[in-house]
Amino acid sequence: MRILSFSCRNFRNLEELSVSDFDEMNVICGENAQGKTNMLEGLWLFTGMKSFRGAKDSEYVFFGREKSDLKLSFVSGGIKNDAGLEITARRQAALNGKKLKAVSELAGKFNAAVFSPSDSEIVGGGPSLRRKFIDSAIGQIYPAYISLIKNYTRAVTQRNSIIKDYKNDGSLSVMLDVFENEIASGAQKIIKFRRRYIEKIKNFLPDIYGGISSGKERLDAEYILSYEGDNLADVLKQTRIRDMYTGSTSAGPHRDDIEFKINGIPARSFGSQGQKRSVALALKLCEAEIIKNVSGEYPVFLLDDVMSELDPERQSYILNHIKGIQAFITCCDPSNIQNLKQGKIINIKNGQVV
Repeated sequence: MRILSFSCRNFRNLEELSVSDFDEMNVICGENAQGKTNMLEGLWLFTGMKSFRGAKDSEYVFFGREKSDLKLSFVSGGIKNDAGLEITARRQAALNGKKLKAVSELAGKFNAAVFSPSDSEIVGGGPSLRRKFIDSAIGQIYPAYISLIKNYTRAVTQRNSIIKDYKNDGSLSVMLDVFENEIASGAQKIIKFRRRYIEKIKNFLPDIYGGISSGKERLDAEYILSYEGDNLADVLKQTRIRDMYTGSTSAGPHRDDIEFKINGIPARSFGSQGQKRSVALALKLCEAEIIKNVSGEYPVFLLDDVMSELDPERQSYILNHIKGIQAFITCCDPSNIQNLKQGKIINIKNGQVV
């Protein structure tokens, strides 16, 4: 997977931007609020996924304009592709001149792995962020998983709605049976996907995190269930009384977690900010390896403000030891890229390449 050219009009603060002739390592430089992250976000949207910044489609359009237009030329499987996005209140996509029914149809056509400053919270934040990471990663390589998560979430929402009235109407137990069986069925598939993905990650962690930490640290990952027992439907029946007071479903994949340990010590509680950022980066590099195993080629790697809070050794590893992957890195501090041995530097100021 390799990007040949990218252009956009009226996207965020990028009124008119066009860049081509990319290298394997591409560093996007500029001061804060100049448009560096906006460029990465524009590239990411061609994966068919939602913004890694949590933005709504309407927020992409340059203030006072009616729509944004983005174009991307890339090579996948040795074949050149041209994709386009038109954004108003929603996104519309086209691939090789053909309009797509949904933007999600781009999933699997253009693959990317993205790291943003908030990804450090994958390690230090709450379980929902770790679940979001793994679900997004799985959804990129197995688009059917996205529908599986949506259906599961819908069933949990239905149970939450019913459980609140359960104490006043015992006849609702029949409806609860239906949704709890649906939750249990979906949960079994989701957990299988997630555990299998964690095992794939663990195959790459020793080399990747060992490289980032110069061999000084070992990183382990483990999937943690939110309940005990093999049958989630039985567990949900047992928790009905407790759940009706909270109005929420207390067990299932939507409450599961992933634990990361550095040299046997939980990174969430005891890792430094630099270590947490390194763990998140390692997970993203593992994601790239997994995408390659499934699709046959590496995704494009998008790294937003990855250099801060990393020591020079780890910065050098990112700039010079990520091989075979086309990468785009944003950087505010020029001193952070002094060790760059080879690559393209793109300077952005006021939303334009200078």
